Amino acid sequence: MDTTTTQSPPPPPTDRIEPTSSQKTVVRPGDRIFSGLSKGSGIALLVIMAAIAAFLTYRAALALSENEANFLTYENWLPQNTPPMFGIATLAFGTVVSSVIAMVLAVPVAIGIALFISHYAPRKLASPLAYLVDLLAAVPSIVYGLWGALILVPHLDGLNKWLDAYLGWTYIFDKSGTGPARSLFTVGILLAIMILPIITNVTREVFLQVPRMHEEAALALGATRWETIRMSVLPFARSGIISASMLGLGRALGETMAVATVLSPNFIISGHLLDPGGGTFAQNIASKFKEATTLGQDALIASGLVLFVITLLVNGAARYIIGRRKEYSGANA
Repeated sequence: MDTTTTQSPPPPPTDRIEPTSSQKTVVRPGDRIFSGLSKGSGIALLVIMAAIAAFLTYRAALALSENEANFLTYENWLPQNTPPMFGIATLAFGTVVSSVIAMVLAVPVAIGIALFISHYAPRKLASPLAYLVDLLAAVPSIVYGLWGALILVPHLDGLNKWLDAYLGWTYIFDKSGTGPARSLFTVGILLAIMILPIITNVTREVFLQVPRMHEEAALALGATRWETIRMSVLPFARSGIISASMLGLGRALGETMAVATVLSPNFIISGHLLDPGGGTFAQNIASKFKEATTLGQDALIASGLVLFVITLLVNGAARYIIGRRKEYSGANA
């Protein structure tokens, strides 16, 4: 009688052997070097920021100890007087107003350009446009300043008259003075043009990182091109748009040469944005530092400390907003 021998099935593959606690992970020298350089760079950055803050605080304290006016509310800048009197009210007003104007004008246009390059323009047109935007971001500030003084200021007279005639009732666009358009409104337009390439570049790169499957899924469900962008692209890129906007705002707050070339500075706070005059922190430091006395330099450094604090607060607010909205960014999708 034939007997059939049955073979037992092969044993299942054994799981990967986990290293025991006694086995040490070998760390290569390159990993140690890279880790040390990374930690050292982070620590060095914190040390440099702390050193800058300490230097500005020390020099500012020397100036404020001799100031006979309220540094936060006084509108004039007279550190050479006896007694010295100076304040940052006008400078803070001009810096904030011009930066807000720049952001209101630049951010929507930058988002529109980024969307056109990344989702609407054909490839043959998108590449040259992207290259042109990159070139505009590399233009030096003084070039923008010269263009603003020679081209922008003379050609804004018509716009200023139109705003005064039809929107003068808003008080903001009521032009009460005379003279060329060397006003905070002009500075805001120039700053908007300067920060537009930066915001556009970063926003475009964020739009290009949107997962293709998100857009294809929306299109498969019958969404139009705009509905796809509104439901899939913009929510994913929200944190990136905020980061790009804050990057542009940082440049607008600290811009020096372009503002100094275009603005006709004075120390008068006026809600009429079309009137010549005003001032910003960076412009005041650039225009007065050379002929300033020791006390005057300390006073300018004190105003620089205020700008330093404003910049930190803006960046901190941006990080807080991004942290709250990170679940919508799609970065972990």
